[in-house]
Amino acid sequence: MIDLRLLRQFVAVAEELHFHRAAARLHMSQPPLTAAMRRLEDEVGTGLIVRGNRTLGLTAAGQTLLVEARATLQQAEQALQRTRESAAGQTGSLRVGYVGSALYGRLPALIRQFRHAFAQVQLHLHEATSRQQQQWLREGRIDLGILIPPIISAELHLQAFDHDRLAIALPRAHRLVARQRLDVADLVDEPFVSWPSAEGVGFHAQVLGLCTAAGFTPRVVQEAQGMHAVLSLVAVEAGVAIVPASMSGFRPEEIVYRPLGGGNAAFELQFCMRPESPTPVLQNFLAMAAQPVVS
Repeated sequence: MIDLRLLRQFVAVAEELHFHRAAARLHMSQPPLTAAMRRLEDEVGTGLIVRGNRTLGLTAAGQTLLVEARATLQQAEQALQRTRESAAGQTGSLRVGYVGSALYGRLPALIRQFRHAFAQVQLHLHEATSRQQQQWLREGRIDLGILIPPIISAELHLQAFDHDRLAIALPRAHRLVARQRLDVADLVDEPFVSWPSAEGVGFHAQVLGLCTAAGFTPRVVQEAQGMHAVLSLVAVEAGVAIVPASMSGFRPEEIVYRPLGGGNAAFELQFCMRPESPTPVLQNFLAMAAQPVVS
């Protein structure tokens, strides 16, 4: 195989058609360059350069090698550049799972900022429940989850990302809409719309705990997969729900939201990751998330 350095030297000689000028361009003396061209011709097995008193030329083989050498050197430079970009997390892909309410907090601004800073990275976003995200992480289908703890997978670990609190969601025609402040106890006789507890253990347990503290067990009349589906059922008057307050902009013409006070109504959204070292792309995403996000 031919050394890339020999190809660079040959291209300089072929383009300058003068050993002295080519040597100056390569920042070397002429004798080693002349010897290098002889060695290249020996390796190729044919003459490449037409030597004369003043002007050099290229043989047919030399003209062919010039075209191929330029392409090879360009490809080698591109390979090095792409490797450096990959090592710096400037290229590649990132697959992120998220619970629906994450789109109403810090996540949208973070996504915009990341895409602007790392335009060559393919960012794939997948809405899923907390349980689904943990399963996908174990299967290698996503690189990062944004979910509500706790997690049931001991091999995964969490990192703080965002915070939210709970709110009561009512159909706009509901009788309780007339009250500006509501407590969980006001929902004692109401039909609830909820989601399977296995899909979001932490969130479900927090809502159930608030109801239990208010002296009742919620009467769930219908379940739905995902918070958007739950709120869509509230909008058609299937029942009331306790949801993330950050989602109060979802279908406001049909749903009225009343935030809940107190520390027991607050909850965290956290990054969830596999234990191995993150890829450079994921490292960049996490580092950007740790800084104030410009909206």
